[in-house]
Formats: sequence, C-alpha cells, structure tokens
Amino acid sequence: MAPKFDPNSITVIFIRTVGGEVGAVSSLAPKIGPLGLSPKKIGEQLSSATKDWEGLRVTCKLKVQNRQTEVEVIPSAAVLLIKGLKEPKRDRKKTKNIKHNGNLTLNYILKIAKILKTRSFSTNLRGGVREILGTARAIGCSIEKHSPSKFR
Repeated sequence: MAPKFDPNSITVIFIRTVGGEVGAVSSLAPKIGPLGLSPKKIGEQLSSATKDWEGLRVTCKLKVQNRQTEVEVIPSAAVLLIKGLKEPKRDRKKTKNIKHNGNLTLNYILKIAKILKTRSFSTNLRGGVREILGTARAIGCSIEKHSPSKFR
C-alpha cells in the first residue's frame, strides 16, 4: 500500500513545453497523475502561462501543494535571444534547421546576462556575457552587425 499523502509537502516538477500550445496530455500524465492532478487542466494552465513565449520551447516549473499548482516559466538563454530577434511565428512541423540571422544590441545581451546570472556557471558578469555571446553565435544571430565572437 502506498504511503499516506502529505497535503503540506511541496512537489516541484520541471516540464519543457512549446509556448502557447496545449501539449500532449499523454506526456504529462506519468508526471502529474501520481499527484492526483488532471493532465488536461495542467496542460491548459501551462498554455496560458506561456502565452508570451508562443512557438518557443520553454521550461516550466510546476509547484504542487495540496493539489494546487503554480506555473513559473524559466526561459533559457537561447529562448531569450530568439525572442529578442522578434521573428514571426513558424510552423514547427514544416520548417526545420532554422538559422536566426537577426541583429541584437549589446545592451540586450547585458540584460539577458543579468537575468540569467543566478543560473550561470560564471563568477562575474563578464563570464555571463560570454556565455550569452556563445549562445548567440550558436543560433546564428549577430550583435550590432558584428559576429558575436568579435566581442570576446
């Protein structure tokens, strides 16, 4: 027999989902089902919480306490860079291997580095900016009409 469920315990679940879309309920069920939650209801909550990140894959943090959920969006560096490029929404199933060839400002890179400072492995802001520049180079965008590797 399973142990007694503690209503005061907080369970944290990380789910990677496409912003603005209700994901497959079958993929949510194994993670959320044992907590006594409805996967369809959680899918709708995830969809409404990620409206600003439409078409981008973002990580969401679900805090579950006493069958009540809070959804928090945790964007990665690549998602923040792609959002900063302000590209039009694409169909994920039809277009593959996209090169994001837009242009960003150095101030925006600094802003992203400050946002992600707590999750960065660097000890100072300079290292965080370099991490973001490396990500920018990987997705193919430019910084102030120059290659991101020029700013090292």
